[in-house]
Amino acid sequence: MKWRNRIFFCALVSASVLSAWSQDVDSEAVRPTGISPGPVRKAQAVSAKDKEDADSSPGSVRKAQAAKSTPTRARRTHTKRKSRPESTPAPTEYTPEGIPKTGAASVIVVDANNGQILHEKNADQIRAPASTQKLLTALIVAERGFLDQPVTVQTIDTMAEPVKLNIKPGETYQRIDLLRALLVKSPNDVARCLARDNAGSVEAFAEVMNRRARELGAVNSHFVNPNGLPMPGQYSTARDLSIIARTAYANPTIRSIVCLPQLVFRYANGRTRELENTNKVLKRLPYCNGMKTGYTEAAGHCLICSGARGGRDIIVVVLGDSKAGVWRDASALLSWGLWM
Repeated sequence: MKWRNRIFFCALVSASVLSAWSQDVDSEAVRPTGISPGPVRKAQAVSAKDKEDADSSPGSVRKAQAAKSTPTRARRTHTKRKSRPESTPAPTEYTPEGIPKTGAASVIVVDANNGQILHEKNADQIRAPASTQKLLTALIVAERGFLDQPVTVQTIDTMAEPVKLNIKPGETYQRIDLLRALLVKSPNDVARCLARDNAGSVEAFAEVMNRRARELGAVNSHFVNPNGLPMPGQYSTARDLSIIARTAYANPTIRSIVCLPQLVFRYANGRTRELENTNKVLKRLPYCNGMKTGYTEAAGHCLICSGARGGRDIIVVVLGDSKAGVWRDASALLSWGLWM
């Protein structure tokens, strides 16, 4: 009877995950808050490179710069490539114990309430965290408070190629508005602005990040910048990121932001832009309620996602996955953790 229940669960979860993948991501779905967002207008990309997250590798920066220097006539000789619809990934396979098999380099599944580890694979492997570390950046900003206070953008804040929200020097925003943009769309210039506002400089903020990480028990991590772009000496682990994510999950401000499918950002000049959440699992699984994506060439595709069902709260960390695999693996692990 026990094995029959496990087989039934695997079939149930596979069906729910694949069903979510097959649905149009812009269709209506009941959010964990119980609010139906309705049809979602596609947000304008934060930059030409922004397909999934605001991270990118230095190689991408060089390519973008090279494209800018290419004569207009030469660029027009190339036919614009049509974007292909995203394909449905292969069905998730399961171990004899009913645990989803994953293609990611490192994963961990934890109970957000008590920290119990439900499943792990290479959880202590040192890896580049990409934009998932922005959860720590956001946590520090949220814990400091005074989120209604103004922040004036400085020139140094905008030096965050390749992907930016394009806030301009001299413009003033409330901290809470920048924090929302950071967690929903992940712009690197916003991360730098919040870091400099908090500690005086990016370098000083990195020291704050490392100190807060040690306080939380994330002792196998070291951070050099607030946005996750690759730099020597910057690294973390799936276990450490799950520790950081648990604290962020318990923070009401962060919880209220990471569950947003989209938001409208108002620039200082009055112009508005709709920002769509980079976390695709948030739209595909109604019990997902956050948290943060990440991607660089060095890190691969990464995702920290959370979910709640029947009084149970689960956090999943997936690092070093493929483009399609990260959504499949995170969805399967989240479903497994909530139904086990």
